[in-house]
Amino acid sequence: MQYLISVIHDQAGLATPEEHAAIDVFNDRLQTDGHWVFAGGLASPETATVIDDRGEQTMVTDGPFVESKEYLAGFWIIEAPDLDVALKLAADGSRACNRKLEVRPFL
Repeated sequence: MQYLISVIHDQAGLATPEEHAAIDVFNDRLQTDGHWVFAGGLASPETATVIDDRGEQTMVTDGPFVESKEYLAGFWIIEAPDLDVALKLAADGSRACNRKLEVRPFL
């Protein structure tokens, strides 16, 4: 089963060099152990553009969809046999990137 692990951050700025190194080690482990599907970091919320084409006109708005202190800073998509394994991997990822993570299964 695949899981989305979202990295949640509440401060401006990128990961420190030490955090980058720990994330690289974690990513290597995910790949070696066969859990890796895809991962990526995201630019700050101020760079976001929201598109809403549900009405008669397409609405384009600068900035994040939700004004919040916390924001999505990056993500991993992993393969794990069950939620318990996904949660263990997420705990290791949280330690590596020094941020909170949210785990959600794909439908």
